[in-house]
Amino acid sequence: MTAPRYAYLGPEGTFTEAAARLIVGSQPADFVPVVDVPTALGAVRSGDTDYAVVAIENTVEGGVTATLDTLADGAPLIILGEVVLPVAFELVARPGVALADIARVGAHSHAWAQVRRWANATLPGVTFVTASSNAAAARAVASGNFEDGLDYEAALAPPGTGAALGLTVLTDGIADNPNAATRFVRVGRPQAVPEPTGHDKTTLSVFLPTDRSGALLEMLEQFAVRGVNLSRIESRPRMDRAGEYSFSIDALGHIAEARMAEALIGLRRTCPLVVFLGSYPAAGEAVPTPVAPGTGDADFASAREWVEELREGR
Repeated sequence: MTAPRYAYLGPEGTFTEAAARLIVGSQPADFVPVVDVPTALGAVRSGDTDYAVVAIENTVEGGVTATLDTLADGAPLIILGEVVLPVAFELVARPGVALADIARVGAHSHAWAQVRRWANATLPGVTFVTASSNAAAARAVASGNFEDGLDYEAALAPPGTGAALGLTVLTDGIADNPNAATRFVRVGRPQAVPEPTGHDKTTLSVFLPTDRSGALLEMLEQFAVRGVNLSRIESRPRMDRAGEYSFSIDALGHIAEARMAEALIGLRRTCPLVVFLGSYPAAGEAVPTPVAPGTGDADFASAREWVEELREGR
């Protein structure tokens, strides 16, 4: 058997590659660096790779919109698992460059968002130059070959990049939030969902039926009345209707659980489009998700049995 192929945001040395290797562990795999998230997910859709590992959320910017939108639109994909990595950066430059020499810094936009306060205090007036990834920015500094011809004297990079590329590390441990972290997910083509662990998430994209007062509340009630807690909900503009929005949602629970299945049935009945993006083990300590009284599988089974008894006159 050939090893599965994993697409990730490259080049080598990105946080995404680190997440992919953590997800794969000791199992054999081939890692395929690509230029951006849509390309990584497109490689899975086309069959060029078996999986993709992509960032979906960080503690500073929230949801990664390129991931949320690309997952929700196009041929079906599902999330099969997740990991969370702490994120801090080092500032790297070619030997001989000092902080006082830096007018421009290359970085991925999500990385720059996580160091704005540090940049304002340490490098006032510096210009941020967008790069496809932080590793790519560091490689450009080392080689002198810059994307789109926009050069810069320094780059934000994952820890260890400067030493690997022969660059000077001017500052390390850079993060406005010392607890900053990014959540990465493993994405594949539709298949049977993993078995429930009791510590799971279900990710959805939900379109509201109408743009009117109370429509969002009615959608949220499908979860609330069944005891399903939401850990994330974000609005995303609809590409087909200006001024209207869909909602990207992480719900705590698994589609194999009656409460989650009933919530999905309710959404399917009342919303024009519900995109199921997977039920998978949640990252972090495997503490069972609390189940509110009356919303466990046995409660739903008992209620259905009671209705059947009524129908049969028992």
